[in-house]
Amino acid sequence: MEPAVSLAVCALLFLLWVRVKGLEFVLIHQRWVFVCLFLLPLSLIFDIYYSVRAWVVFKLSSAPRLHEQRVRDIQKQVREWKEQGSKTFMCTGRPGWLTVSLRVGKYKKTHKNIMINLMDILEVDTKKQVRISLFSLANACVSAGGLIMGTGIESSSHKYGLFQHICTAYELVLADGSFVRCTPSENSDLFYAVPWSCGTLGFLVAAEIRIIPAKKYVKLRFEPVRGLEAICEKFTRESQQPENHFVEGLLYSLDEAVIMTGVMTDEAEPSKLNSIGNYYKPWFFKHVENYLKTNREGLEYIPLRHYYHRHTRSIFWELQDIIPFGNNPIFRYLFGWMVPPKISLLKLTQGETLRKLYEQHHVVQDMLVPMKCLRQALLTFHNDIHVYPIWLCPFILPSQPGLVHPKGDEAELYVDIGAYGEPRVKHFEARSCMRQLEKFVRSVHGFQMLYADCYMNREEFWEMFDGSLYHKLRKQLGCQDAFPEVYDKICKAARH
Repeated sequence: MEPAVSLAVCALLFLLWVRVKGLEFVLIHQRWVFVCLFLLPLSLIFDIYYSVRAWVVFKLSSAPRLHEQRVRDIQKQVREWKEQGSKTFMCTGRPGWLTVSLRVGKYKKTHKNIMINLMDILEVDTKKQVRISLFSLANACVSAGGLIMGTGIESSSHKYGLFQHICTAYELVLADGSFVRCTPSENSDLFYAVPWSCGTLGFLVAAEIRIIPAKKYVKLRFEPVRGLEAICEKFTRESQQPENHFVEGLLYSLDEAVIMTGVMTDEAEPSKLNSIGNYYKPWFFKHVENYLKTNREGLEYIPLRHYYHRHTRSIFWELQDIIPFGNNPIFRYLFGWMVPPKISLLKLTQGETLRKLYEQHHVVQDMLVPMKCLRQALLTFHNDIHVYPIWLCPFILPSQPGLVHPKGDEAELYVDIGAYGEPRVKHFEARSCMRQLEKFVRSVHGFQMLYADCYMNREEFWEMFDGSLYHKLRKQLGCQDAFPEVYDKICKAARH
């Protein structure tokens, strides 16, 4: 009885504190209170619900043999939209708050929502590829469709490119309700125009992706590097080595970084095994920083699944701004199993004041620039926003038609520079600082990931992205009255 009374008293005191300070004050200035008391338990319930739901859906609805029937249902919805006069644009019926972007698209409320119920792995050829439907290989925030229509990157992208570059075929329902399959040799214009188009050329209903055998562990080497020149040289050199399965850099200041290289293996030295994904383990970026602080190199064997989710528990390093004590061993052991809070729930609980505050005092950006411009880009990031740590992830960009390709006729090595956190530059003003950064990225023939806040106007956007093939197909396929232009889905005015 006494614990219950104590808990009730604590809850009453908390509610009185909230009443005195105001809920908005607590959400903005003491957000960890709200996150720890409400969002973490809700996120746990959310995860359990989605796990159970996924299991039930898989058992009751997963039926690759019904895929064609489900595609016909999507075609039927599109044709009904046409018969009703095509009064508004179309979009998928997936809720905007479930996406990986920190913003919610306004268009979901005004466009015709087409319900797409696809979740199957359709065919598997273990020696070659797998055919999947739209939401396969997905979690609550990221889907295979999003990785294609938007983009996806990993520390193996220096070998395999972006997610779109391991795709060998797409299947879509077009604006007139017709079905089309496209590959590099069949309907090739559409195949190359689909990536980064954000669902503005048609509804993606299936894709084929190349697969390779996986192994149990990643043998990961950690090497601290000091000095900007040395960092750029080391990172570039490792990114060019084909024997490295994974390459990643974490920049902790302008002249301090840890470069990590890894290879998959089935064997591990027990004394060097590190299951970094366990809830009680230190956050990965803090673990990596220890190698920098102690100025020593390291070698670890990390289970493959843990490696792929190495930044999940701390949402890269965003969680330190939400729960400042989240990496404390006591917190990790007691509550680490509930971490992280769901990004979708964080979005749902943001009021307008908090949204504006985050926009003015928080940066979440991924800029893709040629590797040869890395030094210049890091200096620009340092001067314009001064956010650390910075994520460095190399990728090869093939010379192919579409919205995103190198300036020349040959494949080129690029790097994703990810900046997530509170800018430390004096007199930071979100719009002007980000427009300055976007201008630099355009000047070096780089690209901005479209999930992030985009401050460019339409002309600047099409200066960054090659719209020639995209606009040709929009006209050819009758998309202009069916789907908004990609800029109108991702620009600042389209999201809140």
